[in-house]
Amino acid sequence: MEALTITALTQILIMFFIIIVGVICFKLKLIDKATNKKLSEMVLLLVNPIVIFVSYQREFDAALMKGLLISLLLGFITHVAGIVVSILLLHKNKHESDIAIERFAVIYANCGFMGIPLVYGVFGSEGVFYLTAYVMIFNLFVWTHGVISMTGKKDLKTVVTACLSPSMLANIFGFTLFITRITLPEVLIDSLNYLGNMNTPLAMMVAGATIAQNDILKLLGKFRIYYISFLKLLFVPLVMLFIYSLFDIPKIVLLTSVLAVSCPTAVTISLFSMRFNKNYLYASELFAMTTILSVITIPLVMAIAGFLV
Repeated sequence: MEALTITALTQILIMFFIIIVGVICFKLKLIDKATNKKLSEMVLLLVNPIVIFVSYQREFDAALMKGLLISLLLGFITHVAGIVVSILLLHKNKHESDIAIERFAVIYANCGFMGIPLVYGVFGSEGVFYLTAYVMIFNLFVWTHGVISMTGKKDLKTVVTACLSPSMLANIFGFTLFITRITLPEVLIDSLNYLGNMNTPLAMMVAGATIAQNDILKLLGKFRIYYISFLKLLFVPLVMLFIYSLFDIPKIVLLTSVLAVSCPTAVTISLFSMRFNKNYLYASELFAMTTILSVITIPLVMAIAGFLV
């Protein structure tokens, strides 16, 4: 678990440095609120779907398919469990409009931006392959349940629109090419990879520009944020770890799923909050706090996993 600790700390520091650049850019007025919103839409509607699609461009291996299917199942169960926990343990308070943001923060993890480099550093390309399945389920839920919870609309049109989102289409097309063993020309994949490489830097800069609008000292004094962080970073991951350890699941598949759910709140919370006119400052506070605390909680969760698995 020492390798995981070092990798986690390194990746989190990298993210923080990029976030700081975003903060500085906002303070220097290189990025304003309007620009920040446009950048967030670029991440959500263009760059993120490209990353998802390219992740499926790998050689088909029947031996990996079983692990992939298990990862899909674990991802589905984990997100359902997160929804249940958020409903049972997070009730409306005086700021009723923020309950959707809080529940979103507990359910959805930064499994792509932080999870991929973490998993690669510990488990290599095989771990990333399994994580891709988890990320697929993440996108399935975030673009259906996540959008519905943020907008408050439960009509069929909202669901259909969410299912036709760029990220969902990228999942569908990418997975189809994977199982049909169709590989795109190398020059095209390289071009898409260049675009996909903007994913983390852009997302972190958007988060930084959003965080720059917050009072950090005031943030540290908000008890409820610590409670939500506890649910997201420790309660849900440890509950899932305990449940999964009771079954005969391949170790790398199990640990990859646990590592994914242990990641801090998805940066998507800030992006969605801006897109759907929610309290994006509060969303960025939750993202910032869970990211900070994850420096401690991720190694802790994985250390416990080392004893149980």
